[in-house]
Amino acid sequence: MAKKTCLIIGGGRGMGAATARGMQARGYNLALMSPSESCELLARELGGVAHRGKAENAADTQAVFNLAITTYGRIDACLIHVGSPPKGDLLVIPEEDWDRAHDLILKPVIRLAKLLTPVMEVQRGGSIVNITTFSAFEPSLIFPTSSVYRVAVSSFTKQFSDRYGPQNIRMNCLLPGFTDSLNLPRKFAEMSALGRLARAEEQAKAAAFLLSDDSSYITGQSLRVDGGVTRHM
Repeated sequence: MAKKTCLIIGGGRGMGAATARGMQARGYNLALMSPSESCELLARELGGVAHRGKAENAADTQAVFNLAITTYGRIDACLIHVGSPPKGDLLVIPEEDWDRAHDLILKPVIRLAKLLTPVMEVQRGGSIVNITTFSAFEPSLIFPTSSVYRVAVSSFTKQFSDRYGPQNIRMNCLLPGFTDSLNLPRKFAEMSALGRLARAEEQAKAAAFLLSDDSSYITGQSLRVDGGVTRHM
């Protein structure tokens, strides 16, 4: 059987980089993308390939997809981890910032699903994981655009899983809480039931679980890994 390949969007630093290390340890080839040279440096370290680019740029996602297929001939797993959208007072946020949030958070998921699905159909399976946020189901005025568009990602994820489950293509969301890679003040750590920030490696273990066959009967789900910040049951 051919060695499996994992494509990671946002795979240069933090949770994306930690997931890349975890998937490499599981025996996957790697194709990485991030806005800076960090993805190139990490790919060089882990024996993968990289394309420097932004998730919201269709040409960049197409390029890294093409790179993965050209290099490895297959994509079995894909992690989509985008940047932070604009913040602000709810009705003061300019309309163009809402548009930016839409382009950054939701459209890359839809765009990559269109690229990946035909490949995974031929392979008779695959797994896509979208990293969103703990506030997807408990909207926060601290993160207004993020809360709105990341719950849209969960909605798309459920619809996708229903449509392509028969082809053994899975899609799930990982909803992280406050994580140490974000350089957050102590007050955010205290919001967790565990009284600390998550480590990026902890989030990466959950992501690798969802990306791999270890979670082969899990699809359409939004898994909170937030240390108990949210109250939703």
